[in-house]
Amino acid sequence: MHGRSLRGVIAILAMGVLGICPGTASSRGTQVEPNSGLVSFRRDVMAVLAKGGCSSGACHGNRNGKGGFRLSLRGEDPDRDYTTLVSELAGRRIDREDAGQSLLLLKPTGQVPHEGGVRFESSSWEYRALRDWIAGGMIQDQATAAPLERLEVQPREQFVRAPEDTVVLTVVAHFRDGTRRDVTPMAVYEPAHPIVSISALGRVQAKRAGETTVLVRYLDQQAPATLAFLPEREKFTSNRPFPLNSVDVPIFSKLESLRLNPAVLCSDSVFVRRAFLDLLGVIPTGAEARAFVEHENCAKRARLVERLMERPEFADFWALKWADLFRLEERALDRKGAQLFREWLAARVADHTPLDVFVRELMTARGSTYAVPPANWFRAHRTPIERSEAVAQVFLGTRLQCAQCHNHPYERWTQNDYHDWTAAFARVDYKVLENQRRDDNDKHEFIGEQLIYVRPDGVHKNPRTARNAEPRLLGRQDPLQVSADEPATADPLRELATWLTSPENPLFARAQANRIWYHLMGRGLVDPVDDFRSTNPASHPALLEQLATELVQSGFDLRHVVRRIMASHTYQMAAQPACIGEEDVLNYSHSTPRRLGAEQLLDSLSQAAGVSLEIAGLPVGTRAAQLPGVLAESGRGRSSGSSDTDRFLLSFGKPPRLMTSECERSCEPAMNQVFQLISGPMMEHFVSAPGNCLGAESLTGHPPGQRLDDLYWATLSRAPTPRESVRLLDHVSGTPARPKWEDILWGLLNAKEFVLRE
Repeated sequence: MHGRSLRGVIAILAMGVLGICPGTASSRGTQVEPNSGLVSFRRDVMAVLAKGGCSSGACHGNRNGKGGFRLSLRGEDPDRDYTTLVSELAGRRIDREDAGQSLLLLKPTGQVPHEGGVRFESSSWEYRALRDWIAGGMIQDQATAAPLERLEVQPREQFVRAPEDTVVLTVVAHFRDGTRRDVTPMAVYEPAHPIVSISALGRVQAKRAGETTVLVRYLDQQAPATLAFLPEREKFTSNRPFPLNSVDVPIFSKLESLRLNPAVLCSDSVFVRRAFLDLLGVIPTGAEARAFVEHENCAKRARLVERLMERPEFADFWALKWADLFRLEERALDRKGAQLFREWLAARVADHTPLDVFVRELMTARGSTYAVPPANWFRAHRTPIERSEAVAQVFLGTRLQCAQCHNHPYERWTQNDYHDWTAAFARVDYKVLENQRRDDNDKHEFIGEQLIYVRPDGVHKNPRTARNAEPRLLGRQDPLQVSADEPATADPLRELATWLTSPENPLFARAQANRIWYHLMGRGLVDPVDDFRSTNPASHPALLEQLATELVQSGFDLRHVVRRIMASHTYQMAAQPACIGEEDVLNYSHSTPRRLGAEQLLDSLSQAAGVSLEIAGLPVGTRAAQLPGVLAESGRGRSSGSSDTDRFLLSFGKPPRLMTSECERSCEPAMNQVFQLISGPMMEHFVSAPGNCLGAESLTGHPPGQRLDDLYWATLSRAPTPRESVRLLDHVSGTPARPKWEDILWGLLNAKEFVLRE
C-alpha cells in the first residue's frame, strides 16, 4: 500500500509538470480544469493512442486490428478500448505490479519487437501518461470525465510572407463542464497538402509557397487551421480594380492579402466564347461571335447572358449536369426510361422550376417509371444505402460513406447518424412489370417498365446494434414521424424532402450555390464540390454564404445565381495573370483555361465544321448534350463504345454514370485523345465531308481573305491576326484549293484555342 501511495504522489507531480491534468495555468497561459489527481483514461490515454498512431486505420484501428490487438478507429469507442487494454487476453498487455514492464509500454518504445516501430520514447509525456495511468490503478473515468465539447485552434487563418515560414499552432479543448485545457502537445496534426511539415508540438514549417489546411484532432473533435505561405513579392503594388458587383469584394480582398492583383477583363471575343460554352455547352457560330464583338453597347455582356439563359440549349446543357449526378445510364433505366428522365430534367430547367421545387418533385415521385419520369431516380438508386448517400452528397454536399462502418473520421457524423438517415429511405420499393434484358447473367440490367411505390414495413438494420435503425433526418435528434398505418406518415421521404429544401436548411443552399460556382468557374469554393465539412473549408467562406443567401432570397432561382456570377469581374477575368509568372489556382486571380468537356467538344466540332451529328435512332442534328444515356448508339455491351460517336465521347471523359459525383467526369489528357483529334474518324468526317463549311459555294462565292475570316470566326470566335492571314493565304494560293482549305480547317479544330475554354 505504501508503494502504491508513493507511486500516486509521483504520478501527481509528473502530471503537474507535463500539463496532463494540471491544476494551474499551462505554460501558454490557458485556464484549465481543477486537478483530479489522476491521469484520465478518456482525456489522456486515448490521446496517447491517437498521437502515437496506434488507433489509426493503418495500425490497430484497422477493422481487423494488427497482431491480434484491435482498437476502435481513431478512438471512437473508448469503452471498448478500455476493455481491450485492461481485460483482453487475460490482461497480458498490462503489468499491474510493475507498470514499466507492461507490453503497452515496452512495444511502442521498442524495448521488445514491435512491427509498428518506435512510437514514442521512454522520456516522453506519452510514456509517462500511460505508466502513471497503469500505476494509478487504470481508472475508467467514464462517469467523471466531462465530454469534450469543442476544439479551438489559433490561429484559425494566417498569411505568412517570406522570409517567415513558420506558424505555431495552439490547441485548446473546451469541455462540457466549462473547463478548458491546452492540449497542443496531445493533438494530432494532418496537413491537407504536403507543402508543410508539422512537429508534434504544432509547429508548422513551410516546405514551399502555397496554401493548406491543417486538420487538428484531439479525441473525437476536429478543427481546421487555414495557412497560406506567400513569396515575399517586394515589388507588389496593389492595382485593385473597382468591383463590378458584390461577388468581387471577397475575391479582391483575399487577393490583396495574398499580394496578388486580379487580371484585367477578358476581350469580347473571349467572353462570348466563354459564355456560350458555360451556358449552352457549344461555341457561338461565326455570325453570333462577330455580331457580339462588333456591337457597341456597354451592357452587351449582361444582355448576352440573359438571351443565352432562355435558349433551349441552356436547358439541355444544364440538364446534362443533373443527368451525370442522377446516374442516367441505360443498364439500370433502359433507353426509354433514360430518354424520358432527361427530357423531364431539361423541361424543369427550361420552365424556370426553382431548385427546391425540383428536388421535392424528385424525392416524392412515385408510380410508373415511364408515366412519372422523375421516378427513374429511384430506379437508378436501388438500395436504401445508395439513396441515402446520393441525397446527402448531391443535395447537402455531404459525403457519408465513411460513416457506414465507423464514425466519420473527418466529420461529426456517427455510425448511428448514417444508419438512421438511411432508414428514412428503406420504404421505397420496386415492382418490375417487365424485364427484357439481353444478358440473363447481368442482374443489373433492366429493360422494361417498373413501378416505384412505398412499402409500409420497409426497415434498415444498423449493423453496429443489430437492430432496426430509427428513421431520422441528418443532424437531427428527433425521429421522423413514420407510421405503417397512417397514409399521411407512411412515406418518410415527404417530410424529408420538405426539410431537405427548406430555406432554414443551410446545407442545401450552400451545396447548390457552390455547384453553380463550380460549373462556371471550374473549381468549387468548397472543393471537391460535394465534400462540405469543417475540415475542408471554403476558399472564400463569406462569398459562399453570400451566394447561398441570394439563392434562398431569389426563391432558389438557378438563373439568378448564374447572372450574379457572370456579371462579376471575377468571372470575366482574362486568362493571363496580372503579373507574368505568378501561380494561383485557388483564389481566382485569373481565369484558368480548361479543356472542353466531351459533349462540349463534339458539339463544337460539329457546329464549326458545319456537319450535323448522325446518331442511329435519333433525329439528324441531335447534339451530344441531348443524349439521354452514356452511349449514343443503340448497340450496347462493350466498354469502349459501339460507334465512332461513343468512342469519341468516352475518350474525352464522358462518365459511365456509376457514381453520384462530378468527380467521375474526367478532363485529364490521354494519348487516345490525341489520335481522335489528329486522325480519328469523327475528325476526318468533319474536315472532309462534302457538305461541310468548305463546300463548293463557300469556296467560290467569296475571296480567300473573307473565307479565311469566316473560318476563324466559326472556329475561334475571332478574326485572324495579320501574321496568320499572310501565312495561311500563301498556303492556299494555287490549285487544288479544297485540300489546302481542309488543312486550315484541321489546324483550327486542333488548335489549343479551340479545345480549351479560356
